Amino acid sequence: MVLASGGYPGSFEKGKKITGLDEAAGMTDFLVFHGGTALDPEGHFITSGGRVLSAVGLGNSLEEAIAKAYEGASAISFENMHYRKDIGQKAFRQRRK
Repeated sequence: MVLASGGYPGSFEKGKKITGLDEAAGMTDFLVFHGGTALDPEGHFITSGGRVLSAVGLGNSLEEAIAKAYEGASAISFENMHYRKDIGQKAFRQRRK
C-alpha cells in the first residue's frame, strides 16, 4: 500500500520527518520501499514527494499479507501521512461470491 503525503494527489508539503522506519525494518514479513523520500542534512529521512513509501506485507494468505502491511505501516509516521484503509477488500468480496 502507498503511504502518501497529506494533500496528495494535489499540492502537498515536502520535508516532513519520517519516523518508525527502523522499527518497521525489523518486522517479520514486512517490506518498505522508498519513493518520495530524501535525506535531510542530519541524515534523517524526510518526505520529498506525494507517494512517499510503499508498505508490503507477506503471508501465507491474502488476509495475513494485508494484516502485515497494516501492522508495518502503523509503525511509520510523518505529518499528514495517509493511506487507504480498504486494501484487499475487493478481493475478499470476490472470493465470497
